[in-house]
Amino acid sequence: MSLQLSNIILHQLSKNDQEELVVNYRADALDLDQSSENLVAELHRTFNAKAGKGFGLFKNDSEFQQRLDTFRKDEMSFYEFSQQCGESLKQELSKYPFADEGIFVLAEYQSLATDYLFIGILPSNQSLKVTEGLDISATDYLDINKMDIAARLDLSTYDTDKESNRYLTYIKGRVGRKVADFFLDFLQAEVGLDSKQQNLVLMQAVEDFCADAQLDKQETTEYKKQVATYCTEQLKAGDEIQLTELSGELPPTDSGSSFQEFTQSQGYELEESFPADRTTVRKLTKYVGAGGGLNLSFDSLLLGERVFYDQETDTLTIKGCPPNLKDQLTRQSN
Repeated sequence: MSLQLSNIILHQLSKNDQEELVVNYRADALDLDQSSENLVAELHRTFNAKAGKGFGLFKNDSEFQQRLDTFRKDEMSFYEFSQQCGESLKQELSKYPFADEGIFVLAEYQSLATDYLFIGILPSNQSLKVTEGLDISATDYLDINKMDIAARLDLSTYDTDKESNRYLTYIKGRVGRKVADFFLDFLQAEVGLDSKQQNLVLMQAVEDFCADAQLDKQETTEYKKQVATYCTEQLKAGDEIQLTELSGELPPTDSGSSFQEFTQSQGYELEESFPADRTTVRKLTKYVGAGGGLNLSFDSLLLGERVFYDQETDTLTIKGCPPNLKDQLTRQSN
C-alpha cells in the first residue's frame, strides 16, 4: 500500500482507583518510522474492511472542527491538537456505561492521493509468549481487528467540498452500545449520507423501472441480476456504486430511456455515487426472511415455480427440498 504518514500519536485511556476515566498522555508524537507506518496501514485496511459504516459532516458549531482548522492552519501543533481531542474524548466517553479503556490514536496520512485523519480507540489485550530461555511472560498487544470506536475524516473532500454530507466516515459499532451516537457527539457531527437508504431507493427504482418498461418475469430477473452483479463487484473491489456507470451497463427501454434518465425524471433522490449495502443488494435476486425460529432464503426466480405463497392463508409451499435438508427431515421422521 502506498501510504505517506504525516503525524501519529497514541494516548492511553485508563481508569484510576476511583474507576474514573483518565488520559495518560504520551510525551510527544511518535516517530514517522516503518513501525508507525505499518500501524497506520493496518488501521486503514481494517477500517476499510469494516461493515456497517455511517457517514456524516460537522455541525456548524463543532469545536472539534474548529480545533482541526486551527491545527491545519499551523496555528496549533499536532501534539496540542491531540491533547485537546483526548480531553474532549474522555469527557464524552465518561458519560456512557461502555467507557472502555484503550489506546487513543490520532493519525494524519495520505493514501492513494487522498488525505485522511484517523481517530479511534484501539482495544489493548494481553497475551503470552515464550522467551529465549523458554520462560513464559505476558505481553500487551493492540487488537486492531476488534476496534469499533473509530472514524476517518477525508481531508481532501473536506477541503474541496465543504457542502459534502459524507467527508466523515465512522464505524457504527456493536448493536446496543450506541457507539455511533457517542462518536458523533465527540466530533460534534451529524449523520449525513444514509448509504442503506440510498441502496433501498436504488432497489425500488430498479423495480419501478422494470415495471415501467413492461419487462416480463424473465427479463426482470435478468435485469435485477445485472444490477446485483455490478453492485457486488463494486463492493468486492472496495468501490462505490456509480449511478452513471451502472446505467451504462444496463439496456435502455424501448423508448431509448436509460436507467439514470428514468431515476432523474421520476424524482428518485439518488446520489451520483454511494457505497453498496450487501444485505440490501442481495434482495434483488433473493427473498430473505427470518423470525419465529425460521430462517428462509431462496432465489427470486423460484417464486411461482418451486416456491408458492398463498397470501390468504399466509402459507409458503416449497416443492423439492434441498438434499441435505431432505436427509435431515427423513432421518428425523423415522
